[in-house]
Amino acid sequence: MDYQPYIRNLNIESLNEMQLAVIDAAESNSDIIVMSNTGSGKTLAFLLPLVAKLNPDVKGTQALIISPSRELALQIEDVFKRMGTGNKITCCYGGHKREIEENNLIEAPTVIVGTPGRLGDHLRRGNIKTGNIHFLVLDEFDKTLELGFQEEVGYVVGEIPNISQRILTSATQGVSIPAFLNMQSTQLLDFVKPDEDENKTIFEYVKSEDPDKIETLVKLLSYIGNRSTIIFCNHRDAVERTSELLKEKGIITGFYHGAMEQRDREQSISKFRNGTYNFLVTTDLAARGLDIPNVRYIIHYHLPDTEQTYTHRNGRTARMDKSGNVTIVLGPNEKLPGFIEPDIKLLEISGNYPIPDKPKWGTLFIGAGKKDKVNKIDIVGFLSKKGMLKPEDIGVIEVKDFYAFAAVRKNLISGVLATIKGEKVKGKKVNIEIAR
Repeated sequence: MDYQPYIRNLNIESLNEMQLAVIDAAESNSDIIVMSNTGSGKTLAFLLPLVAKLNPDVKGTQALIISPSRELALQIEDVFKRMGTGNKITCCYGGHKREIEENNLIEAPTVIVGTPGRLGDHLRRGNIKTGNIHFLVLDEFDKTLELGFQEEVGYVVGEIPNISQRILTSATQGVSIPAFLNMQSTQLLDFVKPDEDENKTIFEYVKSEDPDKIETLVKLLSYIGNRSTIIFCNHRDAVERTSELLKEKGIITGFYHGAMEQRDREQSISKFRNGTYNFLVTTDLAARGLDIPNVRYIIHYHLPDTEQTYTHRNGRTARMDKSGNVTIVLGPNEKLPGFIEPDIKLLEISGNYPIPDKPKWGTLFIGAGKKDKVNKIDIVGFLSKKGMLKPEDIGVIEVKDFYAFAAVRKNLISGVLATIKGEKVKGKKVNIEIAR
């Protein structure tokens, strides 16, 4: 099969060794387990052979992709759509109206991607017909099982009677495979490179004299300055509390965790990506599955409870040949876990550093998206012509199904909102406001 058109549509020059190996292995129709580092391109590695297996003469759903999180499911859907295969894909996940998905499933899509709970719900309601599904992908399958979805995944897989090929992906080695997957003639493709990040990542720890550690965190962030930083906490309430404490100290942050509404989660990640804030406080939900480029610092504000958690948190930095820093904040009664690098260095921050400058970008929420036939070019044109903005005043734009987020120079936002008041986007009046 000629994959070049799909690769060109994604602006990728060539496939890497791992991706080529998966394509080659898939041709043998064997089940495949792909082990490869975070950010190495596993999504494209399974989507290309998936497309090759689709039969244009067969109606209905032919492939199912199970993802541990809605963010990862939405990213997979986005990559598939940008490939331009001509096949319909539907994404199913909790956090928004099930009725939207039910309408999309009336005319069965060729490919379905979703989270275990929502997929199981649709199967029980008879919304998904499984007779023609023969290709199954479990992306980041170890994370799926770790999050307690094993029973639901078992149910979903058990409802698909004609699976002929399975592909499992993970960034973690040595994870056991549940018997219910019924893996046959399995090929293991292990491309994990344990030492890959160590050459690009600096590992350090700072000591806090106060068990609360917030003053030490403030000092550390002031020392770091306005560099893209993810701060990991172990619990949802701690995420919001830490973010609020930092704001009280004058440090602009966002937060992200699983109890947030879907729009709020997407908005928070979008604002972090576009520079509306440079510090993101989060649970381990952000340790995998999110496409956040150029993260320079990872801070373990709370100690990771397992080596896997530590590894996946660290995998958010030093991606795609970039360098990064990993810093642990150690309280007076805490000890470094045994799985931490034995040569990790103590970072002593001497002197006083000013609170980081407030970011220069703000974010507009635009109440129209892909389902309204609105794309990035439409939004750039609207903000340029109606909002009187120069190209350099418009930052990253992300378009979702029903709304979009656009970064604009913060000092210009109020004026832009006044200028575009009452104006229409592609002939439709939509709500445009500052993303809170």
